[in-house]
Amino acid sequence: MTATILIVEDNELNRDMLSRRLIKRGYRVTLAKDGQEGVDMVHAERPDLVLMDLSLPGMDGYEATRRLKADPATATVPVIALTAHAMAGDRQRALDAGCDDYDTKPIDLDRLVGKMLGLLPR
Repeated sequence: MTATILIVEDNELNRDMLSRRLIKRGYRVTLAKDGQEGVDMVHAERPDLVLMDLSLPGMDGYEATRRLKADPATATVPVIALTAHAMAGDRQRALDAGCDDYDTKPIDLDRLVGKMLGLLPR
């Protein structure tokens, strides 16, 4: 079974580059441009994992993750925070919001895929 990954990312270039690289690795990829669309798509499509940018317009990735984790229907979907913010405390803030893991941009694909494999159902 091919894992479905939802990428929630407002930057079109980042969204396109990451989705192409994941598709090349055999993943099925769906895309959302902001936090609300991401929450809606998790409910509609039930992806196996979410890659959540934290700096999003409107509802940011922290709030989108809190909403997903507060809803029993989506609480078990793993969320990896993706952010260009790599300051002390940023990782903990993402984990406190409910993210299952955290990775920084620019993305090191091997490192990210390793984190994904640790969270995806076997």
